[in-house]
Amino acid sequence: MTTSPTKRNEGSRQRRQAILNAALDVFAADGFAAARLDDVAAKAGVAKGTIYLFFKDKEDLFEQILINALVPVLAKIETLASEPSLPFDTTLAILYEFFEKEVLKTKRREIIRLVLTEGQRFPRIAETYHREVISKGLKLLERIIRNANAHGALRTDDLVRFPHLVFAPLLVALLWDSLFS
Repeated sequence: MTTSPTKRNEGSRQRRQAILNAALDVFAADGFAAARLDDVAAKAGVAKGTIYLFFKDKEDLFEQILINALVPVLAKIETLASEPSLPFDTTLAILYEFFEKEVLKTKRREIIRLVLTEGQRFPRIAETYHREVISKGLKLLERIIRNANAHGALRTDDLVRFPHLVFAPLLVALLWDSLFS
């Protein structure tokens, strides 16, 4: 009796997700540099070689964790950016509340902490984070800010020129949480 392609695909998807989850746990506990793929495999309940069926190397694995975990966050910001009638202060409140709930109170915060602590030694990780999260997130924030500015919700062009100012409190909250929680 053979397994159907659908069941095989689902099993493959589940193994891949188990590896991603285990890797984030191991990277968060040991740091990226010290983390061993043997430990990831053991935690995921797979053979070490199985990791290489899905990922080229440890950096690729981390990049996929990052993309897998943070794309839904960007999708929410995209939804906010697509609501031009929403007042700017309401949009910011939703954005900050969402960040707290979906990043600060989840394992996603570990990804950002790892990028901050290990990115200089592993530039590929920092580059991927910048390309996939920072650049896309800033473009979405710029859209939200330009829309608010066009509707007269802002009294200054500072946020249009420096959308980083919207994200700065979120980053400080993350740093604060990482250092003191």
